[in-house]
Amino acid sequence: MTRIYYALPALLLFIASCGGGKYAATEKIYKEKAKNFAAQYGQAPVEGQLDRVLSNNKEWIASTNFGVRKPNYVMIHHTAQKSLEQTVKTFHNEKVGVSSHYVIGRDGKIVQMLNDLYRGHHAGAGRWGNDTDLNSSSIGIELDNNGTTDPWPDAQIAALLSLLQQLKDTYKIPQANFIGHMDYAPTRKNDPSRFPWKALADRGFGFWYDQILEEPPVNFDPKVALRVIGYDVKNIDAAVKAFKIHYIQRDTTTAILTAQDLKILYAIFKKYL
Repeated sequence: MTRIYYALPALLLFIASCGGGKYAATEKIYKEKAKNFAAQYGQAPVEGQLDRVLSNNKEWIASTNFGVRKPNYVMIHHTAQKSLEQTVKTFHNEKVGVSSHYVIGRDGKIVQMLNDLYRGHHAGAGRWGNDTDLNSSSIGIELDNNGTTDPWPDAQIAALLSLLQQLKDTYKIPQANFIGHMDYAPTRKNDPSRFPWKALADRGFGFWYDQILEEPPVNFDPKVALRVIGYDVKNIDAAVKAFKIHYIQRDTTTAILTAQDLKILYAIFKKYL
């Protein structure tokens, strides 16, 4: 449903933020691609699908029950670049071919680059649980951060929390389904690093462990626990390191789990049961 707002200053601000100036060329490309997708979705009967089936006995009969892509995950990244503007430029590079739905600057500015219902190119190859294509089922959020020494400013995290609340409410995303890029692709990625995951979990975006930790049972199997949480354990060392980047945030270059680490793993594992 189209909404028309009559508050002139807000309207002018909205118009000024969309499609003009130095981004006019990329806005034109976006609109053309969106127009082509809309044309495909509007076909009835659909061209090029049933047509390709080798059968003389076939028919298009439209159903009344269907919907659009529903995001079921949110994947958080750090950009590992120098600025929000550099990341926007990267996502305009069609040769590079990567994108994300949102980019959040250090000052808290939220830039939306894709419709939530479109499939972004941010996750790449990986696995979370039984899902090997999170591009098709997730919202990608890039945080402007160099990945090594940059702090996480309060304004940036506040903006992220606001965006996550809107996404969770709109798409009914389960608490467990807010993850990092390294969780999904532990052999390739380490982002976001040094990230305040507890602040997110305290608001219902992902899980964190309680202050008082239990001793795991004697038969506790870390590999099974990591698989239950969602990690791909084919490379167990990579899975352990990704878990440590997310929850331990120290000694993340080793795959050794200390007694304290095992308590934390057990605490997180129980939240997925």
